[in-house]
Amino acid sequence: MTQTQPAGTARTEDVHLLFAHEPYYPGPGTQEINTTLVAAASLLHPRVRQPDGARIHHRLTQGRLPGEIVPLATLTHELGGSADDWRGVGDWESVTTDLLQLVRHGDCDALSLGLPEIARTLICTGPHTPVRTFDMATGEVIAYGAAERAAVLAEVATFLAGLTAEQDLWPGDGLLPALTGPA
Repeated sequence: MTQTQPAGTARTEDVHLLFAHEPYYPGPGTQEINTTLVAAASLLHPRVRQPDGARIHHRLTQGRLPGEIVPLATLTHELGGSADDWRGVGDWESVTTDLLQLVRHGDCDALSLGLPEIARTLICTGPHTPVRTFDMATGEVIAYGAAERAAVLAEVATFLAGLTAEQDLWPGDGLLPALTGPA
């Protein structure tokens, strides 16, 4: 699980951002894509809203472990848990929309996923937020939590490892410089 890192910790470049979005189908007869993972450096692409992308990149790469996959919801949790807490960092909705356009136009590499509903819900909630569903057939409430979220992230990491066995995700060309001070 991702831990909140103190200010001033070292930046790790080998980090990935995982975010959910409106589903789309890349072509006829293909699986729905509803979640995308990109290299953190993709946030520095000139066609991503700036300086928001650079500030999110700065936040994303502070004190992480190499290879870490950080869901957007984890950043929200670290910021205090609400959309209002993003004001000082950036417009995450515009940034993720721009990232998705880069991916769809082939201007950066990504792992595009069609996660099942519960898995997608788990990465869209904070790291310690329980998710409950009701099974109409049995009348039971099923609870999912941090362990199930970690399992989803581990499965995504396995897919990523297979994809990047020979080469890391390409973040795009003409990247802007990363922030070096506080964001």
